[in-house]
Amino acid sequence: MGEIAGFLEHVQRQPEYRGQIVYRRELPLKPASFGTPEHSLLDGTRERLARAGIENLYIHQAKALDLARQGKNVLVVSGTASGKSLCYNLPVLEEMLTNKKAKALYLFPTKALAQDQLRALGELDFPVEAATYDGDTPREARGRTRRQASIILSNPDMLHRAILPLHKHWAAFLLNLKYVVVDEVHVLRGIFGSNVAQVLRRLRRLCHYYGSHPQFIMTSATIANPRELAERLTGLGVEVVAEDGAPRGQKTWVFWNPPFVDETKTKSITWETTWLLGELSKDYFRTIAFSKSRKLAELVLNYSRRHLNNRPDIAGRIASYRAGYLPRQRREIERRLFAGKLLGVSTTNALELGIDVGALDATIMNGFPGTISSAWQQAGRAGRTVGESLAVLISGDDPLDQYYINHPEYFFGRNFEEAIIDLDNQKILAKHLRCAAYERPLSVEDRYYFGESFEITVSSLTQTGDLKERKGRWFIAQTGFPAQEVNIRSASQSTYDIVEESTGQLLGTTEANRAFFEIHPGAVYLHQGEPYVVRSLNIHDRVALVEKSAKEYYTEPREEIDIQVLKEYETRKLGLTKLGFGQVEVTTHVVAFQRKSLDGRVVGTEELDLPLVRFQTEAVWYTVSDEIIGKLKLDERELAGGIHAAEHAGIAILPMFAMCDRWDIGGISTPLHPHTGKATVFIYDGFEGGIGIARRGLLVAEEHLKRTLEVIARCPCKDGCPSCIQSPKCGNWNEPLDKKAAIGILREILKVGQKAKRP
Repeated sequence: MGEIAGFLEHVQRQPEYRGQIVYRRELPLKPASFGTPEHSLLDGTRERLARAGIENLYIHQAKALDLARQGKNVLVVSGTASGKSLCYNLPVLEEMLTNKKAKALYLFPTKALAQDQLRALGELDFPVEAATYDGDTPREARGRTRRQASIILSNPDMLHRAILPLHKHWAAFLLNLKYVVVDEVHVLRGIFGSNVAQVLRRLRRLCHYYGSHPQFIMTSATIANPRELAERLTGLGVEVVAEDGAPRGQKTWVFWNPPFVDETKTKSITWETTWLLGELSKDYFRTIAFSKSRKLAELVLNYSRRHLNNRPDIAGRIASYRAGYLPRQRREIERRLFAGKLLGVSTTNALELGIDVGALDATIMNGFPGTISSAWQQAGRAGRTVGESLAVLISGDDPLDQYYINHPEYFFGRNFEEAIIDLDNQKILAKHLRCAAYERPLSVEDRYYFGESFEITVSSLTQTGDLKERKGRWFIAQTGFPAQEVNIRSASQSTYDIVEESTGQLLGTTEANRAFFEIHPGAVYLHQGEPYVVRSLNIHDRVALVEKSAKEYYTEPREEIDIQVLKEYETRKLGLTKLGFGQVEVTTHVVAFQRKSLDGRVVGTEELDLPLVRFQTEAVWYTVSDEIIGKLKLDERELAGGIHAAEHAGIAILPMFAMCDRWDIGGISTPLHPHTGKATVFIYDGFEGGIGIARRGLLVAEEHLKRTLEVIARCPCKDGCPSCIQSPKCGNWNEPLDKKAAIGILREILKVGQKAKRP
């Protein structure tokens, strides 16, 4: 019996085990597949690879080298720990052996990944100078790095804010720029990807000005549309290498469904994660536990310390890791993890990417991570060397979690989701055209880089006074540094500092568009597993003052939402139901919050006085006809509860079709909306201007509604639960909801069971 099988048997003998393992699959060891480049490696290259422990190239590495040598732009799609970094390092280093002036720019989504890859480059021992250039680079070292490094490892944010606006200092580098490497492009989706696509166009525009036309080499985890994403990101044709020749050790997948405590409530998924993390750590399995939010990651650490209070030797070797920590905190955790000093780490998707964290034995997913692609990426963090590993997917109450946990063959058999970016979002494009005009005046020829929306966006910026036209060229009108005003990772352009009131210590930050939900007065904020209560929120200075709390509760805000249709772009019919898609204005208002005990009981409610938040975005909507309402004999409350329940389930299921998280989208349902004149369900992009999620919802509307109905109808609960129609992000605290009405409405829309009713 293997170690993993032995551990699972141990778990099933424990009193805490109540049949949670609902599915188990073993993926067998996969041997390596090697390839040979069309032309031999340069003198000295094979010897350097051998000294780094690389005797042969995998098929995808050889193919990528061949395509790069032919001058092609390349995207390599393969699994975690498959040696993707050699796919770009090898052609770059070969070029630099023969062309001493050649430069390369490596872009990683995180600074930690850049540091990790700098270490990997050093192990190859080529006579090439490489250096990181990011926010952690000392200012006194930046000039030397810019002048002397042949390979600069950075990130899209630094390119956007510190390289492109100062391109005159980078003239020699840009003139000789041969390769641009973009790692982990599957992360470049949604608002982040839509911004990075414009940043890369600005880079190409300046390279052309200086006389270079760099090749792009990209890497990605598996997604449904790799070529489309790569070509939309770069604006160039791309060759895709999808063969994966890397070996894989045996991996055991376990689907784990927490048991019901009563008819409507299951055991805490976070406690189940904590218990498994503790059991694995006590058996010295090095484990990483992924949670979908910062709060949950901190709770897992907090609970672990309590659970292991009689084993301080184990508890002291578990840490948390997430965005919002200060750089020195993150570096220290990374160092302990890589050195093997940590047995467990509770994290968000901050550690999902390809940083080498050493040999891990197990992955726990505290809830379905939102996409099948992310689930495989997270599972791949363990078993990076050939050997046994374990991946445990713990299902939350979320309808999408429950769908996959109850349809494992669908999970293992279906295609990955599509990564969506929006090149025509004029809010995003306008920001980058201002940046581009600062870098060099715009001209009509720049339509080549920025696409069909270039002229209309330039015209709009001219009318608002952001640009000035002179002799067929457009100049930036205002003084200042426009790139500093553009946050490419968020629709929010600013952050709030979270400061401990008694000491003045900066604990972390949060984005401005999330501040009213996460750090409103009275909110519980978790840091390093410790609870803090927000004493005050200074909106003008963007500072939340917090104090440590010994009380054991958490908070949930209540919000009121209103939606106004500004433009209707497209409509279609589905039986008696009208589907619409267009531009909307969403108004949100956080008006109160609840205090809840750790077992979910409400222990208090308090009103809030916060300003309204308005933003324009895109939405898809569908109506419920008067005929359906009459046929089902729905009264006012049943109708409101039915469409509210359908809205919740629809939001939860839409990520099955678009590579997004349910927190990226919002919704509202109303028994009578002024635009449609009927009961209407709206689902909208949670980002200013929209990024294509709602548009995708229109394209897959019928299949989306079928899956939504299936989740609600097949749930064993009587009146609705978090596994079907209750939502953790509901601004109305899940009132009213009507499961029976939702099933009836969706069946009538889809005409489900019509044939069965015929005599």
